[in-house]
Amino acid sequence: MSTEIKKIGVLTSGGDAPGMNAAIRSVVRTAISYDMKVMGIKNGYKGLLNGDITELKSKDVSDIIQRGGTILQTARCKEFMKPEYQERGAEMCRVFGIQGLVVIGGDGSFQGAEKLANLGINTIGIPGTIDLDIACTEYTIGFDTAVNTAMDAINRILDTSSSHSRCSIVEVMGRNAGYIALWCAVNTGAECVLLPERERPSDDEIIRSIVENKNRGKKHFLIVVAEGVGGCHKLAKTIENTTGIESRVTVLGHLQRGGSPTAMDRMQASMMGTRAVDLLHDGHAKRVVAYVKGEYVDYDINEALAMNKNINEFRLRVSKILSVK
Repeated sequence: MSTEIKKIGVLTSGGDAPGMNAAIRSVVRTAISYDMKVMGIKNGYKGLLNGDITELKSKDVSDIIQRGGTILQTARCKEFMKPEYQERGAEMCRVFGIQGLVVIGGDGSFQGAEKLANLGINTIGIPGTIDLDIACTEYTIGFDTAVNTAMDAINRILDTSSSHSRCSIVEVMGRNAGYIALWCAVNTGAECVLLPERERPSDDEIIRSIVENKNRGKKHFLIVVAEGVGGCHKLAKTIENTTGIESRVTVLGHLQRGGSPTAMDRMQASMMGTRAVDLLHDGHAKRVVAYVKGEYVDYDINEALAMNKNINEFRLRVSKILSVK
């Protein structure tokens, strides 16, 4: 990097995640400690294109670390996939004197950051998504809160399911990633978990596991389904028609995105935010911050986007072992 960074921007993009505010706070206050100005960009790349940009002072990020969502708001911007809009975004950065940009979001957000980097804007990505589906990092901001929110909801569902001897089918978020579903299944005693990354068990296999546990004396049953799998209502009808066990579907939906972030999400977001600004200050760009083996590291954005991530086989095996009464 040929010139010292004196002004940076920060934006949140894609789906919101608990802990994004903690990351914004960390970026702002770390930048100020380096005598950098920080420009907050509202509504992600859409706000960048529209010039919805204002300076953030230290007091502007006071009392936000405990709040869910993002004070900068967020949006999905399909236009930013087109070269002419990417060039317009880079020009808007230059108009506002933004020399470095911190992007908090998921893979789609990083793709936009990579395009801006190719156009001369120094960019750093921070993984912020409840889905835990970014391959280069073992942790993404928002995952812990989302899992705990879903687990608490499932615990409540199981109370009433037990009272009525029902089978509860619960759909959790995660798009095409099954990490929330797998963690919830292990931690709530599910008979079965359906993941996008694995071939779906047949209806007969699912019903057999329910009936076998019923014969062992279990009074209620739980199936956790990642939203990328779908088919919950059809499955519930099949189970009820085949076994006579009343079956209900609950779709948790965006409930999982909200709420005060856990200590884990606040800590990870704070560390990643500071790491991102450190990288810009030290002359690095076009990087993604990651958490690997207990350390905060960084990767080239292109390298990070090319990585693949798989469901942990040991955790999947444990979920099957523990599902038997």
